[in-house]
Amino acid sequence: MNKRLDYRFLLLALGWMAIIFWFSSQSSLFSLSEGLLDAVFKKSAHALAYAVLWTLWWLATGRRPWLALALTIGYAISDEWHQAFVPGRHGRLFDVGVDTIGALLALGLARTKWGRVRSKMRK
Repeated sequence: MNKRLDYRFLLLALGWMAIIFWFSSQSSLFSLSEGLLDAVFKKSAHALAYAVLWTLWWLATGRRPWLALALTIGYAISDEWHQAFVPGRHGRLFDVGVDTIGALLALGLARTKWGRVRSKMRK
């Protein structure tokens, strides 16, 4: 297992964080409605964004899943704190939980898929 920092994925992770920051800085994003569909869409987007971020950190850190998770959750916390200062936005602990679930789903998928790849390589 390569434990070296991969600068290509580091740059992609930082770029993805910049995109998340930009979206978080918008005072209001388009809304489908104020109903259940809108809430599901937004929470799914949160989870997906942080699943991608976890994956980029995982690849950048030489496939260290728990370091990638710590970096991702740390950014989720800082992002919600940042949103608390954006007019029309709110920092919510619930959203940190949704972001964490997205990262954990990516971690689980990577461990399952990566484990299969490694076992095939050993044969």
